[in-house]
Amino acid sequence: MALVIAGERSGVGKTTVTLTLLASLRRRDRLVQSFKVGPDYIDPMFHRHVTGRACRNLDPVLTSEAYVQQCFAHHSQLSEYALVEGVMGLFDGVKEGAGEQGSRGAEEKNNAQCLTDFASTAHIARLLDLPVVLVIDCSRLSGSVAAIAHGYRSFDPRIKIAGVILNRVGSDRHLSLLKDSLEPLQLPILGVMRRQDNITIPDRHLGLVPTAELPELNALIDRLADLGDSCFDWQRLLPLLKSESLSGSTSSSLSPSFPVKIAVARDRAFNFYYQDNLDLLQQLGAELVFWSPLEDADIPKDIQGMYFGGGFPEVFAQQLAENSNVRDAVKTAILKGIPTIAECGGLMYLCEQIIDFEGKSWSMAGVLPTSAVMGGRLTLGYRRAVALQDNLLVKANTTVYGHEFHRSHLTLTPTQPLFETSRYDCEENMGCEGWGLPANIHASYVHQHWGESREIPQQFLKKCLKVASSGTLI
Repeated sequence: MALVIAGERSGVGKTTVTLTLLASLRRRDRLVQSFKVGPDYIDPMFHRHVTGRACRNLDPVLTSEAYVQQCFAHHSQLSEYALVEGVMGLFDGVKEGAGEQGSRGAEEKNNAQCLTDFASTAHIARLLDLPVVLVIDCSRLSGSVAAIAHGYRSFDPRIKIAGVILNRVGSDRHLSLLKDSLEPLQLPILGVMRRQDNITIPDRHLGLVPTAELPELNALIDRLADLGDSCFDWQRLLPLLKSESLSGSTSSSLSPSFPVKIAVARDRAFNFYYQDNLDLLQQLGAELVFWSPLEDADIPKDIQGMYFGGGFPEVFAQQLAENSNVRDAVKTAILKGIPTIAECGGLMYLCEQIIDFEGKSWSMAGVLPTSAVMGGRLTLGYRRAVALQDNLLVKANTTVYGHEFHRSHLTLTPTQPLFETSRYDCEENMGCEGWGLPANIHASYVHQHWGESREIPQQFLKKCLKVASSGTLI
């Protein structure tokens, strides 16, 4: 068994409730594995900070239904307790079946055709056969809480609502009204969280501010643990959280076959990585060397590949620009043929410039003949991407699935783009994107999870191994 924390909509406090539960469990020295529904990078950072274990994303769009089950089974069986944080509202997902499913099996595709809540929290709860605790924002309601709870419990009888957590309760009188309204439903109240003025996690243009930028985070987590000790019905919650692995196979092991060294940029500017992707590289034999384009004086030595994840290079553009030795070293390495993956923020770093929200220009690595300009428009959503040519990671005509989430655009589009993209849930064409020139780079706004596409890291490491065999070391 494990538990899914769901919201009746976005903004009800799912992440705060989840972190409060995790903080209280860790204070009790419990070994807990957390999961996050969807493609988000930042919430999992907070989970990891609290639990000391990498949070795993459960996303059947980026991977598959089978992979979600395998990932959960494999990682939950290694802990005492397991907790899944949902995404948006309980039933908010995408429509599945708008196009071909690439590497996904035909049976899975047919089963998904009728789903309009594909990749939602409810979908994951059904896949894993887990009970759901519904978080309700009570700040602007009293008696209506019963209608909300009843509607969510009855909407899909396959979903097992184990109880509710009442968040942002204002007073004892307010709580009494809420309890009286819910009593006829006989739906357990598993937690009551009062309005908290001293517990705030700051955010910015792409969501929460990442953990590495919050020096007071440990104090905040301590306050959450204090809160969790008193606001939850632990007698009812602990049995629900107790971890039991699913039946069936777990993640298959891989034979190490690519003994190469990969420089992975990881600091305050670049920290959007799926842990499963890093695990796959290591399982295939790669040695990962983590380094900082912000702080280090040079790139790591004797490497055969580079990996720049997403993040917030625009926030640290001045510091990145001032570290000219590293910018020059990155450009030199790429021009010498070092295979390089650059996703979203990584792509921006390879541009000639980043132009920030104030219109200031900051020099970057200068590999790509374009500039990244920050703006107010948010590009957000799942993508189906078809490779237009053989490139560093995939062959021409290969379909991959990814996610875009950024407020920048490029001043110049590539003459030979990597992908033709479309929305995942319909046939709307989103245009061509991605840089593959020079041929040893893969620079794209599309974030990918490789769990169901292991041939991608294998292909990348094969190219890196050729560099190692040729004696080209940076």
